[in-house]
Formats: sequence, structure tokens, C-alpha cells
Amino acid sequence: MEIFEDSLIVKLKGELDHHAAEEIRKKIDNYYLANDLVNIILELSELTFMDSSGIGLIMGRYKITSENKGELILVCERESIKKILNMSGLLKMVKLYPRLDLAITNN
Repeated sequence: MEIFEDSLIVKLKGELDHHAAEEIRKKIDNYYLANDLVNIILELSELTFMDSSGIGLIMGRYKITSENKGELILVCERESIKKILNMSGLLKMVKLYPRLDLAITNN
């Protein structure tokens, strides 16, 4: 995790399933709230798998950023993950960029 201006950037790798989601959620929320940030950028390009727990994690971070008048921004090039995001309806709620540099410069 790293901070850029008022945004928390989180790079997720490997599998985002029920085994990993709770620990990741706690880390993100603690870091986000402790540093009084506004936006969260989730870099998902290195995820190899995501299930409904991953969708739940993303939805929860959408809620927390919205409550702080911020945005949740997703970064992903991997088609299999983008397909899951699209089917879940998340892409109607959040911005998606193919690269992290684009997400940073456009927000």
C-alpha cells in the first residue's frame, strides 16, 4: 500500500477469495482511516482469481470512499477479472482504467 496525495493505492496479487478478503479488508480500512484519505485505487491487474468475497471487498471499499466523499477507482487489464467486475455491476459504479498511471493522472 502506498499513499499518493489523498489516495490510497493498493496493489492486489494472486487470489482474492474468502481466505484473503477479510485480512485485506482490515488492512485497507485501517490504513485508509488512519491516514485520513479520500480515494482508494485498487490495482487488480495481477489478480489471478477473484470470487464473490473479492466483489464484497470492492463493494465495501466503494461504500467507505463514498461516505468520505471520495471515489473508488479500479485498475485492471486482465480480461477474466474485468469480466467478473462487469457481471457484478461494479463497472456501473466505479471508474476502471487499464493502467495505474492513467488512474492517477485522471483523478
